Amino acid sequence: MDPHVSESIGRPDLIRLDDGLLCLRFETMKIVSALAAVRHLLDTGTVRRGDTLVDSSSGIYAYALALACHRYGMRCHIVGSTTVDHTLRTQLDVLGAHLEQMPPSRDLKLDQSRRVARVREILREHPGHHWMRQYHDDVHYLGYEAVAALVREETGGGPLTLVGGVGSGASTGALAHYLRKNSVDVLLVGVQPYGSVTFGSEHVADPEIIIAGIGSSIPFGNVRHDLYDTVHWLAFDAALAGSVDLLRRHAVFAGLSSGAAYLAARWERSEQPRRQTLFIAADTGHRYVDTVFARHREAAAVEDLTPRPVHGTAELTLPWSRMTWQGAPAPRAAISDQVRTGRPRPGGASRPRRP
Repeated sequence: MDPHVSESIGRPDLIRLDDGLLCLRFETMKIVSALAAVRHLLDTGTVRRGDTLVDSSSGIYAYALALACHRYGMRCHIVGSTTVDHTLRTQLDVLGAHLEQMPPSRDLKLDQSRRVARVREILREHPGHHWMRQYHDDVHYLGYEAVAALVREETGGGPLTLVGGVGSGASTGALAHYLRKNSVDVLLVGVQPYGSVTFGSEHVADPEIIIAGIGSSIPFGNVRHDLYDTVHWLAFDAALAGSVDLLRRHAVFAGLSSGAAYLAARWERSEQPRRQTLFIAADTGHRYVDTVFARHREAAAVEDLTPRPVHGTAELTLPWSRMTWQGAPAPRAAISDQVRTGRPRPGGASRPRRP
C-alpha cells in the first residue's frame, strides 16, 4: 500500500504493444524525479520540512513538485510558463502551491528567460528558499534508478533501444546511465522538436507549435549529449500523427511527446528488429484533447511517414529528420554555464564503451 498518492502516480506501466515494441507509460513522469530529489535533499540536510522549494516550470514539473512538497511537508513556489492551463492552476492552488504565471509571449526563449530571472529575484528576496534547478541539478537523475531496475528485470536485460524526449535530460539520460551501469546493451535515441537549441535545431522553425517539454530555447546542464546514439527531430504534425495512431492502434492515450517518441521507436524497431525497442510515454493525453486528438481526422498515416537521414544539423528539414549522434559533444549554444565553468556532468560515471 502506498503512503501517498504521488508514489502511485509515479509508478510506470510497462506495456508490450507489438513484437519487440514496448511502451513505458507514466501518468506523470516527472513525479519520479521530483520525489527522489526532495527526499534526497531532506536526507542530506540540504532542506528541512517546512522550507520553501522554488522552480520554473512549463507545467508538468510544477505538478510533480507540488505533489512532492505535499508528500514531505514542504512549501512550493512555482514560476510558471504561459502554458500552465486552468486545470493545473486549480490543482496547484488546492495543493497549496504558490504559482506566479508569466505574461503571454510568442517567444519561448523570452518566456524561459523571464521565468529564470523571476526565480533569481525570489531567491534574492527570500535567501532561505531552495531552488530545485530541475534543468541543471543532477539530483533529478536519482528517481530513475528504480525505473531502470524495473525495465531491466521485465525485459530480461537483453539488447535494448531506448527512445524518449530529451527535455531536461533527466529521464532518458538517467535510464540509459543506470541500465548501462548494470551492463545492459542500450542504444539511446533522443527525440527533439524543431527550434530547440539542445541538439542544434534552433534555426528551423515549426509553423505549428514547439512540442512542450522535450526541447528548450536555453541550455540545460542536465543533458549529457555523450549518452545519445541517435537523435530524431519531429514537427508538430508528425507527432500528432504518432499520438493519434498510438491511441487508435494500441489504446494508449498519451501526450504529444509520447506520439513523437512512438513514431521514432517504430522506425528504430524496423531498422533493428532483433533488439527490443522501448519508448517513454511521459504523460497522459488529457491536455492535448483539443489541440491534437480533436484533429484526428487530419492525422497522416504513420506508415506514410519516414525520417530524412541527415549528417549534420544544417541539413535538418521538416517534418522529420534523423541523425546518428554517436555521443558527439553538445553544440556550443547548448552548453550551460555549469558545464563551461567545469561543474561535474550529471549521472556519475562516463558513458561505457560498447564492443
